[in-house]
Amino acid sequence: MGLLDTADWGTFKRAETWKAFGIAVVLFATIGYASLTLFGSMDGLLQAEGEAEPMPDVVFQSLNRTGIESGMVNETGWFSLADFRGDIIILDFMAHDCSNCHAVQAHLEQEMDGWHAMAEANGQTLRIIAYGAWYYEDLDYLNTSGGSYTVPLYPTGIGSETAAVLDNGTADPVRLFTPSGTGAIPVVVVIDEAGYIVHRQNTGAPTDGWAGFDGAVEALLDGSGVASEADRIAWAPPKTSLTAVFALGALLSILVYFSPCAFPVLPGFISYYLSLGAREDELIEAGKLKTRMPRSSLIGLLAGLGMLTFFAFIGILAAVMGEAFARSGIIHYIAIGVAILLIVLGSMMLVGVTSHLMGFVQKLVDKWSTTEADETFTPRRNMYLYGFGYAAASIDCTAAAVLPFVVFLATLGRTAVLTGLGGLMLGLLVLMIVVVMMVGLGRQVMVNVLRRATGTIKLVGSWMMIMAGVGLTLFLTNQSAVASVFG
Repeated sequence: MGLLDTADWGTFKRAETWKAFGIAVVLFATIGYASLTLFGSMDGLLQAEGEAEPMPDVVFQSLNRTGIESGMVNETGWFSLADFRGDIIILDFMAHDCSNCHAVQAHLEQEMDGWHAMAEANGQTLRIIAYGAWYYEDLDYLNTSGGSYTVPLYPTGIGSETAAVLDNGTADPVRLFTPSGTGAIPVVVVIDEAGYIVHRQNTGAPTDGWAGFDGAVEALLDGSGVASEADRIAWAPPKTSLTAVFALGALLSILVYFSPCAFPVLPGFISYYLSLGAREDELIEAGKLKTRMPRSSLIGLLAGLGMLTFFAFIGILAAVMGEAFARSGIIHYIAIGVAILLIVLGSMMLVGVTSHLMGFVQKLVDKWSTTEADETFTPRRNMYLYGFGYAAASIDCTAAAVLPFVVFLATLGRTAVLTGLGGLMLGLLVLMIVVVMMVGLGRQVMVNVLRRATGTIKLVGSWMMIMAGVGLTLFLTNQSAVASVFG
């Protein structure tokens, strides 16, 4: 019997399905808008502290193309931003395989002729320069068009971890000028004649349709925009707020715990284990149980620890694979594949078909678990393994959120990885303990409440996965359409 043969197509005739759709639309619209402004708001969460100062000199190698870079570089083909002090500069942090960077490039190329004409008419000089921010992409790769990437029409070069020249040494410009030093691109900044950054854009699809960025550029070009100290953006190495990173991990734990791929089976399983407490004397007398059955708090703790183990493993794997995929040059296509997979999995879940992508983990859990019918019953080990299997089951629905979160943490450094994963894991641990204890106290009443909620949770989660997949596909393939909707 095929997977589609088990599909319940009648779900589209039920009022509950469309009620869940309405809830999902509201949630997705809220989350979608917040996602488009994520890195802008991240500056508020992960504070970049420091006084606004003029840009330091940034020295990096150019493509050295005749007629494009040749008039702006030294005899060996290297840029020095200090040579352009007194000019208006647009500095574009980009990469060959950064799909969102291509949208920034398209906008700059669309406007550059008009901006240069405006600058000339007002006696100004405008420089638009692309800084290759993924250093494993060499100069030849930046100079090779392919896929959705074309070599920029404006001067372009490849940076390095020592490109920024400071009074006390050198630094990586990516850590100085990207949001909170995360290295997340695209980032494009506007620098005034005095060398101060007066505007920064962190996405290829800004919600205002580039109005703020273009306004800042044109105000400088026509002489009407003189940036005040309040308008200047600090670029000092940021101090990451570990409290904010921890909070992000804790919020993600809610999504993971109530995953519609795993939560529906939780109430019944916990209720079953708690009911075994009434039979512990019988099991001990039969020699199948060595000690008393664990209390509800310990059951929750053990299951939570199992979840922690699984996500610790996933975190390490995601960090390694994320770097490998980025270096492969096909990260954009992998992202599109994930987006399409979300649509497929969400649609399957909506009609009652379960994908069981991590089904092999459940087989391992079953292999090492015991029941009261076995010669020796191991409830503590079972609950730990159950938590491990529960986390694996939830990954069908939450991988698209968990894996990018872990890779994002990796850009902040080892301390941020430990802190963010700590927030995720502690959140899961607390939720598991609280829910198990509530079931233990309320017994059947609480089980019934949880069971009634799982249907709605599953339907809302299904719609959300479909919407996320559609939205992500559009964002990766047509950022301007997304910007026009949300802007």
